[in-house]
Amino acid sequence: MQYVTPDLCDAYPELVQGVEPMFSNFGGHDSFGGEIVTIKCFEDNSLVKDQVDLDGKGKVLVVDGGGSLRRALLGDMLAEKAAKNGWEGLVVYGCIRDVDVIAQTALGVQALASHLMNTDKRGIGDLNVAVTFGGVTFRPGEYVYADNNGIIVSPQPLQMPA
Repeated sequence: MQYVTPDLCDAYPELVQGVEPMFSNFGGHDSFGGEIVTIKCFEDNSLVKDQVDLDGKGKVLVVDGGGSLRRALLGDMLAEKAAKNGWEGLVVYGCIRDVDVIAQTALGVQALASHLMNTDKRGIGDLNVAVTFGGVTFRPGEYVYADNNGIIVSPQPLQMPA
């Protein structure tokens, strides 16, 4: 489904919150949305790897990497696995890598930047906890929508206006 976040903001002003403009679009899908699944981690993408192995149909993985610009929490192999398992997209409050391959992957990906270094694998992080960044709190079970205009969060699913 194609989402246009300004149209969703106009149609649902009482529901949506806009994330501060700090993200860039890196994925093969420039528009995506779905139910929020969260991960809170710092320079360790073990939980990201675990989640993209699961069925993600209708879901968006929101990864709070603490805004770290020192390690990439997503690379081409995990992005391809996420696409294969039906994830709509990922929002990464941190870095990704392998951007040329990810741009060709059937997946929405928004992140702060790219970085060439991968993470340590220590199995440290929290799954499905409320995370806050960009002036918005992302709660598991709520909804996120993203496109080239930005990212919005809603407590309930939204339909594109006719």
